[in-house]
Amino acid sequence: MNTRPDQPLRLGTRRSKLAMSQSGHVADAVRAVTGRPVELVEITTYGDVSREHLAQIGGTGVFVTALRDALMRGEVDFAVHSLKDLPTAQPDDLVIAAMPQRQDARDALVARDGLTFEQLPDGARIGTGSPRRTAQLNHLALSLGKRIETVPIRGNVDTRIGFVRDGELDAVVLAAAGLNRIGRGDEATELMPVDGMLPAPGQGALAVECLASDAELIAALGELDDPYTRAAVTAERSLLARLEAGCSAPVGAFADLLADGQTVHEMRLRGVVGTLDGSTLVQLSTTGPVPQSYDEAMALGRELADEMLAKGAAGLMGERA
Repeated sequence: MNTRPDQPLRLGTRRSKLAMSQSGHVADAVRAVTGRPVELVEITTYGDVSREHLAQIGGTGVFVTALRDALMRGEVDFAVHSLKDLPTAQPDDLVIAAMPQRQDARDALVARDGLTFEQLPDGARIGTGSPRRTAQLNHLALSLGKRIETVPIRGNVDTRIGFVRDGELDAVVLAAAGLNRIGRGDEATELMPVDGMLPAPGQGALAVECLASDAELIAALGELDDPYTRAAVTAERSLLARLEAGCSAPVGAFADLLADGQTVHEMRLRGVVGTLDGSTLVQLSTTGPVPQSYDEAMALGRELADEMLAKGAAGLMGERA
């Protein structure tokens, strides 16, 4: 890290409205803890320009590679990612210096006429680009005795909500945190309970990444780290990695903290894998002490994944990444 106090720190970010918003929040926090100016450096990733579906173009990593390349070339000092976009394998030359406090991890339904999922008509067309959401939405519909049609969509928040406003789709499903970060949380007609709709591993959380060799910047960014968020998403991502599943597999995971009053005493980790048509789900949970280290959080995720594999999870995921 350049130590001149007037030298701006360069934050690499995707160009989308959502990415710019969440990077702006991180930039404000970094300015507060370092006293240094921070400038946003906009980087276009392959995932931003390709119109193909994520599963076809390599999954989550398509939003990450260009940012990481800019870090390695020294064009930016640190980068902000949506944690659910990060592949589970971490490059040796880079480190996630901070995972700030997680926002709402739930999925949000944006439906016509203010409808909830249960109120949608039989045969409703619901837009999502996520196999995880597709599997669980179809399962929810079956449990309500109705049928839905999931329609694969790409695009930013405006584009996706536009499909509903224009009458092309009855509803779309988006991450609640993303809607909240761009000030559009009130457009959700329902926040989907995690009991019936487990989010993507790491959903609602951010990763602040920099070079592993930059000890000074790692220490400064570490001020933004939330240990509970880190423990939770590490367990979720460990489960995902153990299942050997990329973003093209219908895997959901969520770790939440169980508290007595103000005292957090346990962490519950839930995982789900399902067929895209929703006919079969493997959904399990485990509860234990809050992990006090990276290794403990990793072990929690691996153990639940192994239980899921023993229950037949591998056969539900199709091609394993």
